[in-house]
Amino acid sequence: MTKPSSLRNLFSDTPSMQKQFQTLIDAVQPVDGTLTEAAQAHLDDLTKPRGSLGRLEEIALQFVRATGCLKPVLTKKKICCFAGDHGVAIEGVSAFPAEVTPQMVYNMLSGGAAINVLASHSGADLDVVDMGVNHDFPETEGLVQRKVGRGTRNIAEGPAMTEAETLIALMAGAGIALSAHEAGYHLLGTGEMGIANTTPATALYAVLLGIAPETIAGRGTGIDDQRLEHKKTVIRRAIEINQLHCGTPLGTLAALGGFEIAGIAGFILGAASVRLPVVVDGFISTAGAVAAMKLCPASSGYLFFSHLSNEQGHRTVMESQGVRPILDLDLRLGEGTGGALAMHVIEGAIRIYNEMATFSSACVAGKEGE
Repeated sequence: MTKPSSLRNLFSDTPSMQKQFQTLIDAVQPVDGTLTEAAQAHLDDLTKPRGSLGRLEEIALQFVRATGCLKPVLTKKKICCFAGDHGVAIEGVSAFPAEVTPQMVYNMLSGGAAINVLASHSGADLDVVDMGVNHDFPETEGLVQRKVGRGTRNIAEGPAMTEAETLIALMAGAGIALSAHEAGYHLLGTGEMGIANTTPATALYAVLLGIAPETIAGRGTGIDDQRLEHKKTVIRRAIEINQLHCGTPLGTLAALGGFEIAGIAGFILGAASVRLPVVVDGFISTAGAVAAMKLCPASSGYLFFSHLSNEQGHRTVMESQGVRPILDLDLRLGEGTGGALAMHVIEGAIRIYNEMATFSSACVAGKEGE
């Protein structure tokens, strides 16, 4: 099993980690807008009225730009569910105890979670990544050991992570994406598991996007009104206590984030560095995506936001980024479930783009006047 100390040995010191992380950021290039005209012409030549497949055409265009390929391939998919515990759970901000995090990881590893069912249904492979669960797991098929620590520190009392720990988590996530690219995957998806993680996610949104936390703090696992007000108080306290650490996106992620959220951010950056599109799941995964976009704005073009979460505040976050998620099913589970469902839509868009006949090839008359 990979111990936290062995992960730290990958980097000799913080300046070295910062240099490697900057190299990763520099490798992320904007999506290829030069392909837009040719891809749009191909879509317009398909045997249908122009634009009649709506967002499927938009998705296909984005996929072409992201991959840099006019004839994109999409046959191999993987979802990575990042898991981590949070010190802030001790504040009673969740309806479930922290022990549920490792229990749910075991449930995923045994095939019993919602993400197992939906990933299988979408034809996606699934890995569970231990970024920082307060439990030692045995070596198990489908488990990727990248533990940085046994849960974060309590953000209501100080920073969740050190900058060094955050960089380790970011680079670990990036490494997982790069390994997936080397293994031939064409589309990746994010998921997460971590009791109390809507609290750090909300704090991150508040600081990174300048949104009042009271307007986006939600019920998470189903807390009542009294506990929701307490949760808002905890988030406000965390932001106030950590304000001196939040001068940069990296500092904010370290102070208010989580090991799994940082892992997701790194996963996105690693994928973007090799032009590998990523499907972002719900409220927590979006926090990792926002962190990634703040660290490297060019990464945004590689992201497909899978669904509008039913968690309060997700709509506000999506609107602030000018994003219209693919699905709206009132989901609020996480795990990667929305991402798995959205993969069906994305794959359908690419199959339309690649497999549908064109007017020029099918001897079908086009619209008069064109």
